[in-house]
Amino acid sequence: MSAIHGLPPALRELSMKTLFKTILCALALAGATFTLTAQESAPAAPAAAPAEPTLEQRVGDIEAYMNNAARVTEAGTSKIAGPGPGHNAWQMVSTALVIFMTLPGLALFYGGLVRKKNILSVFAQCFGIAGLVTILWWAVGYSLSFGSGGNAFIGSLSNAMLNGVESGATGAGYYWISDTMWAMFQLSFAIITPALIVGAIAERMKFSAVLLFVTLWMFAVYFPFAHMVWATDGLMCGPLNPNAAIKAIDFAGGTVVHMTSGWSALVLCIILGPRLGFGKEKMTPHSMVLCSIGTGMLWVGWYGFNAGSALGADAIASNAFATTTLAAATAGFVWAVAEWITRGHPSVLGFCSGIVAGLVVITPGAGFVTPSSAVIIGILAGIVPFIFVSYLKAKFGLDDALDTFGVHGVGGTLGAILTGVFASEKANAVVGPLKDGLLVEQLKAVALTIVWSVVATAIIAYIVKAVIGLRPTPEVERQGLDINEHGEEGYVD
Repeated sequence: MSAIHGLPPALRELSMKTLFKTILCALALAGATFTLTAQESAPAAPAAAPAEPTLEQRVGDIEAYMNNAARVTEAGTSKIAGPGPGHNAWQMVSTALVIFMTLPGLALFYGGLVRKKNILSVFAQCFGIAGLVTILWWAVGYSLSFGSGGNAFIGSLSNAMLNGVESGATGAGYYWISDTMWAMFQLSFAIITPALIVGAIAERMKFSAVLLFVTLWMFAVYFPFAHMVWATDGLMCGPLNPNAAIKAIDFAGGTVVHMTSGWSALVLCIILGPRLGFGKEKMTPHSMVLCSIGTGMLWVGWYGFNAGSALGADAIASNAFATTTLAAATAGFVWAVAEWITRGHPSVLGFCSGIVAGLVVITPGAGFVTPSSAVIIGILAGIVPFIFVSYLKAKFGLDDALDTFGVHGVGGTLGAILTGVFASEKANAVVGPLKDGLLVEQLKAVALTIVWSVVATAIIAYIVKAVIGLRPTPEVERQGLDINEHGEEGYVD
């Protein structure tokens, strides 16, 4: 400041003004720089949180849950965005029930019907198929059946190794069930379907051949049909695919499970040939007690099969539960009465066969028909398969050892057709838009299923026969498969 004091007054005043202006400019520039720096270094303001659902929306979600319908709010904002506990619990129980059908239900049912030297072979085949199919399902089976991005005949590899299938997510199967439970529920169907084929070829097919056949058959038959009938872009999925070439309906697997396994069983048992001594030796069931226990287990497990296919504990599930009960009980009684009339006595085997036939025939229509229609279906289920098993099978010379084709092939076909006759919007609103022309669509689905299953099975059977052979040696077959193929005996004297 001493230099400024030495200047003339006018210059001194001018210099002071200039100095103050310079200082003010410097302060202003510093302030702007500080503000800019602070703005640059300050963290970005957090994005606005999703708006809380209104009371009306939250009540709407509860109503949707109670009605097993779609949520009102988006999954990201819904207060119950995950699986609904009640519906999901029923899906878990249903999955366990269907697995219970195979193990031990089907194993006991089939095991009691064979000769005692082969009971463990039946058990081994059921256990082996359960393990094999589970691995295939995890690896690619679920994805090929339900993966998005495929076509009308097969899915994609988008969900290989269950990629993207999360327990907390919903929508892959239905609104309120976990995607993981949907995958496991469908796995239980995939397990029992090839296991049903065992009944036609019992006591005369190598264990290694069974496993190779099932591996190829799952890719050639089961995975495509699961996709065509139940995937949203499937060729025959009338309820979910407005562009389906065949607008058929199949509630719980008349075509996917029973027709594919039944018609494939027919072809395989023809190619395999009859058991040694067939028609000459007595081949009666060794334990009707085991068969009866297995039948009871199948009946109980079938509630998971049919009522579980409603994908929630709702009115449709209740209807499927009722129709399943009525058809099974009616068919079991009618089959036994038919034996009583034609043979002079009602057999326990007749009751068991009729019950299973009733369960098979009602399966495709369980959630689509009324209880009264289920009784009519049960009557027909007790008559038509009975006629085939008791009379026509012998005329054709078939060694369908445990009547897989007679019950599942014939019964499944009958059920698919009767679904087209009796399906009603009174039982399920889904039927309404599809009712006109439904019988014709069902017949198309039946025809495609028969042709596809027969051709694919024939090709696979001859491939397996050429690679490793289908049958054991005559000596092994005479001694029994239990001791020779598994080193064990079901009964030790």
